[in-house]
Amino acid sequence: MATKTHKRAKSSRYKGSGTAGWGFRKKHKKSGHRGGKGMAGTGKRADQRKTLVLKLYGNDYFGKQGVTSRGTEKDKRKRINLKTIELNLDNYLKKGIAKKTKDGVEINLEGYKILGDGEIKEKLIIKAEEASENAISKIEKAGGKIFLSQKSKENKQQTRAIEKTEGKVQTQEKEKKAKKENKK
Repeated sequence: MATKTHKRAKSSRYKGSGTAGWGFRKKHKKSGHRGGKGMAGTGKRADQRKTLVLKLYGNDYFGKQGVTSRGTEKDKRKRINLKTIELNLDNYLKKGIAKKTKDGVEINLEGYKILGDGEIKEKLIIKAEEASENAISKIEKAGGKIFLSQKSKENKQQTRAIEKTEGKVQTQEKEKKAKKENKK
């Protein structure tokens, strides 16, 4: 007749062993020893558990996002300085953005605003969205030309027309005041 072996309960067999079959002391603890479950204790500004957070969310988690004053839009226009154009001229030629002609170097920078920081030595013929007055004068001084898109030309003409008319209105108002003072 076969005898049935009776195993004692695990809990009674592991009494006094210290870790009760869970290996090293450190392993079988609750989440308190890791600073909480999941994302607890990551500290948005202090960067604890940074590797975990970066793996899960990338760089969007850290730093400030969100509320700015209402209605303010970020200016997303692309800008480029004359010195940057001068430095990258070889790259532009390789990429096909620019071509050498008998008049100079033609560069297609549509969608960009050209800013006047830096000096240029080459004759540049640039097509751009907008340009600062300083940039235009520097390009023309070097013997080059700049062609701006129709929209920016119209906007500049409108603002100049408004400035001129406002100037006329102001001078007319001053003249009226002067006449009134003379009558008194």
